[in-house]
Amino acid sequence: MKDLFTNFGRIRKNDPEFHEVFENFAYGEVFEYSTLSEKESILVTLASLIACQSPKAFKKILLSALDMDITPEEVKELLYQSVPYVGFGRAHNFFGIVIKVFEKKGIEMPLPTRSNTHLENRHVKGRELQDKYFGAEMIEMMNDQTPEGQKHFNRFLEGFCFGDFYTRDGLDDQQRELITFVFIATLGGCENQLRGHIQGNLNVGNDKEKLISAMTVIMPYIGFPRTLNALAIVNETDW
Repeated sequence: MKDLFTNFGRIRKNDPEFHEVFENFAYGEVFEYSTLSEKESILVTLASLIACQSPKAFKKILLSALDMDITPEEVKELLYQSVPYVGFGRAHNFFGIVIKVFEKKGIEMPLPTRSNTHLENRHVKGRELQDKYFGAEMIEMMNDQTPEGQKHFNRFLEGFCFGDFYTRDGLDDQQRELITFVFIATLGGCENQLRGHIQGNLNVGNDKEKLISAMTVIMPYIGFPRTLNALAIVNETDW
């Protein structure tokens, strides 16, 4: 994984002391405590950099990642998945970065569409996935308890978040929920949503060890406070 840090040459040249300390920690010691695959490690790192608004680091790591175990299609789906969680305002610049990196790598664009829904069925398909991830009873309860005048946000979740994005090909259920957990943990201040997506991860087959490994990998980028806050929520869950 140290190959991900190879494009940070300016830091190595001008501040070799910090470069050595960070490289040894983030790409050495950290991975002694993670059981994620190389692909999962890259996905959660890129996801975290989107959520913490670090475009320069994202670009440099993406340049290395595309020479490793990640495909352009997976990068595209990672970017799409970020939008309902970090918002397009935060994700916008990263679309431009991905386009520039793909151009530099000679990757032909636009990539093939991976959508599996259309305007007529996106809400139905989205609700099916909500039920799968969180349970039909929980979704019904959420809808019933939402005050009048606010129920359209549930419809947005159903059609936009789950219908438009979760139904896509390119990433599987486990990958989508893992990076969603990372988006929310990196943002911080979203504890209720983090609890929900911890349960979603459990329901699609990601265990506690995987979530702790994800937090281990992204800790160098988001710092200790948000990492420890997320771990506290993970430890609340009855695994």
